[in-house]
Amino acid sequence: MSEILVGRVTHYFGRIGVAVVKLSAPLSQGDTVHFRGKSTDFMQTLESMQIEHHPVREAKAGDEVAIKVLNRVHEGDEVYQVTA
Repeated sequence: MSEILVGRVTHYFGRIGVAVVKLSAPLSQGDTVHFRGKSTDFMQTLESMQIEHHPVREAKAGDEVAIKVLNRVHEGDEVYQVTA
């Protein structure tokens, strides 16, 4: 299993459990991602993503996407796409 850096967390909305991620590579709904930082380390499957409050199935490099996360994340945490 390998991992590819696809973005960084730019903001976290704690009350609703949503991370804003600035992408450096494409990402799709259903992908498995790994959030990693100083005190962050968990994997999850992307159930939903939004750009400007509109649901999207795919996002490209340069997009800022909102992702519902299972655990708390922090600004600067790295986001990796997990590949087989």
